[in-house]
Amino acid sequence: MKTMLAENIKRFRKERALTQEQLSEVLGVTPGAVYKWEAKLSVPDLDLIIEMADFFDTSVDVLLGYQVKDNRPEATVKRLQEYRRSKDREGLAEAEKALRKYPHSFRIVTESAALYRFFGFESGDKALFRRALELLERSRLLLPQNEDPQISEQTIYGRIAHTYLGLGDTDKAIELWKTHNADGVYSAKIGDILAQSDHTEEAVPYLSEALAKILADLVSTIVGYLNVYLKRGDHASCRAILSWGVGLLTGLRKADKPNYFDRVGAVFLAALAGAQFLSGQRDEARDTLIKAKRLAAFFDAAPSYDESDIRFMTRIEGASAHDDMGATAADAVDHAVNQFDNEELTALWRSLAEQEDHHE
Repeated sequence: MKTMLAENIKRFRKERALTQEQLSEVLGVTPGAVYKWEAKLSVPDLDLIIEMADFFDTSVDVLLGYQVKDNRPEATVKRLQEYRRSKDREGLAEAEKALRKYPHSFRIVTESAALYRFFGFESGDKALFRRALELLERSRLLLPQNEDPQISEQTIYGRIAHTYLGLGDTDKAIELWKTHNADGVYSAKIGDILAQSDHTEEAVPYLSEALAKILADLVSTIVGYLNVYLKRGDHASCRAILSWGVGLLTGLRKADKPNYFDRVGAVFLAALAGAQFLSGQRDEARDTLIKAKRLAAFFDAAPSYDESDIRFMTRIEGASAHDDMGATAADAVDHAVNQFDNEELTALWRSLAEQEDHHE
């Protein structure tokens, strides 16, 4: 238990302009005793602490400088999280105290496990990993208490697998990740670890599945940001994120052969044109719509929904690519333009769409 007793004795003494000798006379002790108290070399007896508090016109707890902690579960969880954020290893002792007080609290056990895993990876101390495993297994049994939608049995097994990796048991880690890889959530980890071992070719399907998931999430994220920025009227941010997205998707083309992300790229170009148009960049919007039309035509000439036509990826069993923006890429571009509900932009697109390619 930490207190500020030494500092407070010195502070209160100086506030009253007393020397150590004068305070010692008041309390009936030697000047050396006061010196030791203030130097943290010894601690006064309880009756002297009470006498000093009375002399200084303060309370014992103020003199001690002790602040009572909020040890309720919620406050304890927040403290454990803060220990992890600040990389303070004193959190491990705090975690053990909390575990003794709340041995059956899912949140306390889970946060304590996270703390042990964090310092395990930071230090490589296998004892910390082993303690983390004990706590993770306990948290799995306490899962019915869980109210956090970000945590499930699958995520706990994922943490257990990662902890085995810290212990150097790669085979056990991969086995657990494979067993609990619903929706390919651990495919990237599995692929990465396999690629580092003697199972390089086995890694490829997992890496392809992970990349497909990442790209699908990325497209959804860009569209989400686009809608946020449009509602804010932040057209500059619309242009920035769409330009980034278009460049990223262009890099997925393999051997100048169309793939599904060319269709998506055409839609992004149409949305970029809309953002440019709303920003008053009419000429840039026209040029971008022409690019959208050409990319859509490129895809529609030989449409491919096969993931193996995407750079870096191989065929994924049971996978499919689809959206709800129309039968063709040209339909999808038309849909994207119409979403802006701007008559001038729509008219510009209609005029460009009707032109023959040699007029462009």
